[in-house]
Amino acid sequence: MIYQLKKATIDNTDLLIQYKLKNIFEYAKDLPKEEITKIYNYVNSHIPKQINSYKIIQVGNRTIGCLLVIDYLDGVLLDEIFIEEEYRNNKIGTQIISNVLSNYSIVYLWVYKSNSKAIKLYEKLGFNIIKSTETRYFMKYSKLQYARDNHKKWELEHNFASEEDWNEK
Repeated sequence: MIYQLKKATIDNTDLLIQYKLKNIFEYAKDLPKEEITKIYNYVNSHIPKQINSYKIIQVGNRTIGCLLVIDYLDGVLLDEIFIEEEYRNNKIGTQIISNVLSNYSIVYLWVYKSNSKAIKLYEKLGFNIIKSTETRYFMKYSKLQYARDNHKKWELEHNFASEEDWNEK
């Protein structure tokens, strides 16, 4: 499916708030009322501040989701990717994330533990869990680590000895 990413504008604020809240409450179940209030306050105050970092995902003329990538530590944080349910499972999310990974050496993200489908995708793309909370995983993709892991995997699959093995002989 062909999609486009367009820079979000202030006119998209309400839609982005709606998407962010859907994304959170789809996987964060049974939250206490005070936590829900904190989430609403956070989302309503932060989206307008980060509007220039959001991208709107469109198929044709229809807005189907959003993406937020912001600078973080030694890389970027894929802070949000949301796709309307009827457009999921069309490889749009995978393509978008793959494009982010090709443009940055280090990418971080948070994912709810209950979102097993996303976790499986992130691990397939080379993310590793580096921190765990009660409800979420913090994951990291490193282009260098991914290359090393794939090289080791290739060596094992092809029964090649590593350089260390050759040096010992």
